[in-house]
Amino acid sequence: MTDENIRMIYDMSAERIRETDTAFHRYLFSQIDWDSRVVALDGPRGVGKTTMFLQHLKESANDSESALYISVDNVWLNAQELYELVQHHVRHGGTSIYIDEIHYLKDWQNLVKSLYDNFKLLKIAYTGSSILRLASGKADLSRRQIEYSLAGLSFREFLEFEGCGRFVPHGLDDLLKNHVKIAEEITAKMKILPKFEQYLDFGYYPFYREDRRHFHQKLLQVVNQVLDVDLPKVEDVTPETIRKARRMLTILAESTPQTPNVSRLCAGLGMDRKQGLKVLHAMRRAGLVGMLAEDADSLKRLCSPNKLFCDNTNLMRALSPSPDKGTLREVFFNNQVSVRNVATFPPHGDSLVDGAYLFEIGGEKKTFAQIKDIPDSFLAIDGIEVGRGSRIPLWLFGFLY
Repeated sequence: MTDENIRMIYDMSAERIRETDTAFHRYLFSQIDWDSRVVALDGPRGVGKTTMFLQHLKESANDSESALYISVDNVWLNAQELYELVQHHVRHGGTSIYIDEIHYLKDWQNLVKSLYDNFKLLKIAYTGSSILRLASGKADLSRRQIEYSLAGLSFREFLEFEGCGRFVPHGLDDLLKNHVKIAEEITAKMKILPKFEQYLDFGYYPFYREDRRHFHQKLLQVVNQVLDVDLPKVEDVTPETIRKARRMLTILAESTPQTPNVSRLCAGLGMDRKQGLKVLHAMRRAGLVGMLAEDADSLKRLCSPNKLFCDNTNLMRALSPSPDKGTLREVFFNNQVSVRNVATFPPHGDSLVDGAYLFEIGGEKKTFAQIKDIPDSFLAIDGIEVGRGSRIPLWLFGFLY
């Protein structure tokens, strides 16, 4: 690597850090132990992983002068060249390296292991697509790194991002017990339902602020990147399979959540059942597909889901001009609840959370008929500002993180 190339990378790092806005921080920012030897941050494309790294660098006096940020998708380097760059960085007083989009590097797991083993005082942080959790690494990183996963904006974060005020997150137990008081305090400050509709349309991905008019078009480009670039890196898929997976997402956006016939679905994708399940679960980890199963651990074992739907409502709106309203509600609920809690498929109702709380999700006319006489059962109701008893506004479940 030439001196000119090295200077260019340092200049790009300084410029990205300098131009980063630090007015708003994601929920995970204060929870990361930035002093760890290795920090691994994954999550779907477009949820703000890069911004989080750059904000930390801009605000950290310890790291700002001795850190180097590099985005692998912007600077063409192979693993060996990046290793040599880090070696140069350490020899010239560098103490930390922040590698963005590391999944673009072949054999990235062994690179991280080599950096960890050979530069004892170096702090390493990297981001990658959450789909990488399926990749079989050649090097065991689990005992060397602390892993974090970033979800998209919660409804609570969206309101702060929009300048509507700062609100604290609430644990599920607190929300269920005190939802009337919490909702009254929030709705006293704004008309909440129009903001909720905006969130369902475009509020999950922070990059909507860059160009709201073309947000859905850009979100579809993110979907295409995941399917065309990320998915082939971890699964042996053909272009025809990718085309069918794209079509499947559109179908999910337009239909109601249902128990899928996995064998038929895999046959439609041109794969056997085992390979088809791998693709579906890869899409789940990439933030494209949501799943519910009777047993949460079964999803880790690549078992068949009991319900299959789009991951979030923004994806649904981008994929279909007329997504199913009931599906939108269920997708929002499970998407928000699953960040801090565990949602599973119940024998009755729509969602069982933490094995203890049963929820039926619907509009203002929804009743307890389907979950009658079941203890610890609740209705998550769309279209209301404040609830009562066991009827809780659907939007309030966006305040869990």
